[in-house]
Formats: sequence, C-alpha cells, structure tokens
Amino acid sequence: MKLIQQIVRSLSTTQLPLARSSQKIQIYSQNLRCSRKMLGLKTSGPAPPTPCSHFLSPNPTPTTFRHFKPYSSFRSIKMSAEQIVEHVVLFKAKPDVDPSKLSAMANNLNSLTSLSQVVHLSAGPLVRDRSSSFSFTHILHSRYKSKSDLADYSAHPDHVSVVKEYVLPVVDDIMAVDWIPTDFSGPIEVAPGSALRVTFLKLKENLGESEKSQVLSAIGGIKEKFPGIEQLTVGENFSPGRAKGFSIASIAVFKGVNELEALEAQTELANEQKEKVRDFLDGVVVVDYAVPPTQSASL
Repeated sequence: MKLIQQIVRSLSTTQLPLARSSQKIQIYSQNLRCSRKMLGLKTSGPAPPTPCSHFLSPNPTPTTFRHFKPYSSFRSIKMSAEQIVEHVVLFKAKPDVDPSKLSAMANNLNSLTSLSQVVHLSAGPLVRDRSSSFSFTHILHSRYKSKSDLADYSAHPDHVSVVKEYVLPVVDDIMAVDWIPTDFSGPIEVAPGSALRVTFLKLKENLGESEKSQVLSAIGGIKEKFPGIEQLTVGENFSPGRAKGFSIASIAVFKGVNELEALEAQTELANEQKEKVRDFLDGVVVVDYAVPPTQSASL
C-alpha cells in the first residue's frame, strides 16, 4: 500500500506534459482523481462534473471512451472534406429516332444509380442547348468519390450494356467531360426538381498558367455575383478523349427552373463576368437541365 501511495504522490507532483489544449489538461487531472478514488485515497479540489470513467473501468460505458472524442471529431471533419468527381456526358439524338427509344435510353441510364460506385446520377432531356456549334439533346450528370470509382463505373458490365443497347443506336454525337472541383461544398446529391447550368470552355492554344488561373478564378467567382446559385463546381477536365478540346467545366445548381431563368434578367452582370474571360476562349458550350422532380423506384 505504501508503494502505491508513493506512485500516486509521484504522479501528483510530476510536471504535466505540455498539452496542446486545455481539454487535454482537464482529462489528465480527471484521470488522476479517478485513480486516487480507485485506490481509496482522498482527492483535492472540486469533484469532476461527471462520474469517473476511463479505460481502467471494469465495466466500460459509452462515456468510458469520451477521451477519444477529439480523434473521432477529426475523422468527421476529414470525411466531410472528401473529394468529388464530376462526370457529364452530353448526347445528340438522331433526328428521326422514336421518342420511346429516347425515353428508354434515359430510363436505363438512370438505372445505373444502383451501382455501388455512384453517389449521384441523373439523366434526361435538356431544357435547352445554348451552344451555336452543337445541338445536344440529352445529358447524364453523375458524381463519384474518386477517379477509380469513375473508372470502375465506366467498365462495369451494366454500364457497358446500357451504352451498347440503349445509347449508341439512338445518338449521333457524344461529348464527355470529367473534373474534380477545386472547392466543393454542399450536398453531394442534387435534389430532384433542381436545375443545372453546365458550361464547358475551350481555351485558346498557347495560353499560360496565368491565363488559365484567371479563367478558373472568374468562373469560380460567379456564385458570389448570383445569389440564386445554390452550388457551383469548377475544375479542369482530366479525360480529353471525348471532350472535343474543352478543358474547363462548371456546374451551377439552382433550386429550380424559375431560379435558373431569373439569371437571364441579370444581363449586365452576366456580360461583366463574360468579359473577364472572353479573350482567352476559343469555344463555349452551355446547356440547361432540370432534374426530374420524382425518380423511379429503380433509382
């Protein structure tokens, strides 16, 4: 018993290690009080606000592991900062294709939401194509947690089957762009009923990194200028194979079509933003899409 008392006295007089925060000091002191109680020794100072409970408890309770809370909080913060990969495919339907086949294409593309790699997917007809060089009619927008998930989705037998059986027979042209947003925030899933404005930019040849940064900065600053935008993602395309030379992409998410249409009334402000990047561009694709208000059970 004397040996134990000496150990406890030594603990009480030993200088505390430098703590990173006052919380660690409090935890250290609380554990010391608990150890004294378990040894039947008197404690000094006010009693801790909660019953003594730590890793020495014979019957751990949920509060037993409260000392690990800083670590679990750190994990939560990291999880909320996971990267998102944007994947957009634009389709140009054949002029005389049966509308039922276009519906089948959209329905089967939407069924791919069930694949484990997909965190969001929506496909359907465009509200409008604002581009003069192309005449796209349909879109697929999906999101993934990594490039490898996107690659696995693309190679999945279900995806390959849908493309071969329902997409290629009814379209004349396809354009696909992939990017990792430089500053993603907000929900990963786009709510049903939302409206999207998707923009692809083709930069002039021989532009330097400075000019590219100016374009990315100008596009990224649009959200501050237009409060109707609920979410904006911007980034550089990393899949040039089907992008037709377009290297910068963005998606502006609106609450609905009405909020998207209201953007058109702000002509002067929109032109001001365009002027910031006009001299750097060799082409622009802009399409609008309304996420269906309800999704089928297969989604």
